[in-house]
Amino acid sequence: MTFKDFSHVRDWVFDLDHTLYPASSQLFSQLDVRMEAYLMRELSLNQPDAAKLRYSYWQNHGTTLAGLMHHHGTDPLAYLDEVQQIDFSVLTPNLALREAISALPGRKIVFTNGSKSYAKKATEALGLQDVFESHYGIDDANFICKPAPQAFETIFGKAKLNHAKAAMFEDDPRNLEIPHALGLKTVLVGPKKPAPHIHHHTEDLTAFLQQLYEAPNAHLM
Repeated sequence: MTFKDFSHVRDWVFDLDHTLYPASSQLFSQLDVRMEAYLMRELSLNQPDAAKLRYSYWQNHGTTLAGLMHHHGTDPLAYLDEVQQIDFSVLTPNLALREAISALPGRKIVFTNGSKSYAKKATEALGLQDVFESHYGIDDANFICKPAPQAFETIFGKAKLNHAKAAMFEDDPRNLEIPHALGLKTVLVGPKKPAPHIHHHTEDLTAFLQQLYEAPNAHLM
């Protein structure tokens, strides 16, 4: 990475799960349990089959909800209200990340496949609630999830994003393909998975962002 790669960026887009907090957190595992419980009840499945279907829908549709809507006509609001009833106290405030994001020039937004209310609760638990100008969830994208192009078109349109001056941080490589095609700088957060649409990679988001604004000669100012 060279610091000048981000000197033009003024719109910073962050995914939430496994991006603003690590995959080792016990937050998303709670969602997995609640999603599987939903599948077991609504589709009369045992737990192993529910787990397989949850993964299959995520893999083939982007989210379990997208698969449920496509195959079963599931009400997204009722589904989200149920599966997102989790304990956010497993997340702890991350002061270093707060300072690193706050130091970036321009706007910062969250774009998640969860709901807007879920995003706000999670960022509040992380101590980041007032760092972001906006939180966008799947309910803001007409319940179309990443990586579908329509999801990015809707949210980037609502945010009035300047693609040529934007960067996106994501843990799922699929969700960086459209941003890359639109001209955003792309950063994969998590295990390295080289791909033409991924400009940069980091397993430590805080350290990566700190390097940007601590760069010699203040490249981002």
